[in-house]
Amino acid sequence: MAAVMHIVRDLALAEELVQDALVRALEKWREQGVPENPAGWLLATARNRAIDTLRRQANFSGIQRQLSDELPSQTAADAVEAAAEAVVDDDVLRLMFTVCHPLLSPEARVALVLRLVNGLSIVEIARAYLVPEATVAQRITRAKRTLKAAHVPFELPPSEHRGERLQSVLEAVYLLFNAGYAATDGEQWLRPTLCDEALRLARSLASLVPEDAEVLGLAALLEFQASRSAARVDSDGTPILLQQQDRARWDRLMIHRGGGYLQQAFALGQPVGSYCIQAAIAQCHARAGSWQQTDWEEVAALYDGLLQAQPSPVTELNRAVAIGMADGPDAGLQIVEALLSQGQLSTYHLLFSVRGDLLLKLGRLDEARSNFLRAAEMTRNKQEKKLLQRRATECAAASPASTIVPH
Repeated sequence: MAAVMHIVRDLALAEELVQDALVRALEKWREQGVPENPAGWLLATARNRAIDTLRRQANFSGIQRQLSDELPSQTAADAVEAAAEAVVDDDVLRLMFTVCHPLLSPEARVALVLRLVNGLSIVEIARAYLVPEATVAQRITRAKRTLKAAHVPFELPPSEHRGERLQSVLEAVYLLFNAGYAATDGEQWLRPTLCDEALRLARSLASLVPEDAEVLGLAALLEFQASRSAARVDSDGTPILLQQQDRARWDRLMIHRGGGYLQQAFALGQPVGSYCIQAAIAQCHARAGSWQQTDWEEVAALYDGLLQAQPSPVTELNRAVAIGMADGPDAGLQIVEALLSQGQLSTYHLLFSVRGDLLLKLGRLDEARSNFLRAAEMTRNKQEKKLLQRRATECAAASPASTIVPH
């Protein structure tokens, strides 16, 4: 998408050409096999389609000269692939900054980036924001129309105007990583491709804007989180809870890089934002030799700070977990019950998962089982559902008073 946008400089046209190239690939590759240079094939196909489309426009001759300048070798697939690889690193960020235009609301910016640039589904974006799918679809449609009507240029904004778009770009990278780290839908819970792309973008942003603490904080956070990937699922793809992970499998190099980014961020002396605080929480886990050795009082204090920097019911739910470890499950459960009574997370499966975990620690096994089952019914991810159902079964098996046959 970014490479084609670099050529045609038209968001709607680029999207159409990419979709057309992908459809052709589905048809041709099934018959002829995947080519040696699939990226080059896709870009060449989209480019040739662009020429056919633009030839019908009055200014084709000028655009043809532009295309020739962009991709001087029009027939060699290897040259086309090289051109794609040369521009994608910069052009993905360029496309993200283009989409995150001040003309759009912050919510519309991020939704459009996640859909158009990162390929997340409407369902995934809606669940990330805890809003109806129709709301996300409307935001994306209106955002496309707005950018097209304004003839927004495909370029990185000057540094003095970058800040007004930067926060939306960071949020999109953060949500992209989350979509891969704990998928809300589909067959797989961990989607490494999305995590890797988000981490690549975060590192690129850290190089592009090294004077911004939150940019460095996000890079640090994603390094810390991604360091656990090898230990987060079993051989069947079922999630492994943090307290049960083999920490010897955590990537120490990524933890070291995360620490370096975080140290750089704090050295800037800027006000601490949500990404830096989350990175500091992740660093607490990375430093601990085991779940029990984690400094839960520090984690809880950091969540207090995060709640001030980023007040939200999801932040409060995460804080409840830390409070439950630092001050006991009863204290954590009180926070969860307050959230439940407010109704803001009534459709959020992790509320009931956390509630089940706290009830389990209090020995209220039947109630814990009920909450795990409710969470399992609400999640759309197959692997997460399997984990929650297993936890419910374990509660039923451990409860001497239970006469219910576990699922």
